[in-house]
Amino acid sequence: MPATATLSSKHQISIPKAVREAQNWEAGQEFVFVPKGKGVLLMPVPTFEALAGLAAGAKTTKYRDRTNRF
Repeated sequence: MPATATLSSKHQISIPKAVREAQNWEAGQEFVFVPKGKGVLLMPVPTFEALAGLAAGAKTTKYRDRTNRF
């Protein structure tokens, strides 16, 4: 699914239709840009509902804290 886009004079890029449809991205969806070397990783921000149950069964005691990393 290689596709290209051009940065407009208003610094906007339109995501090609083939990419939007393949990823099921909708208008108004929020994204995060993560710098990666000379490029950028574009990821949709998950909704609160999509995160429900993500940590089910996670330990709440005896976890490694930032204070004891070394």
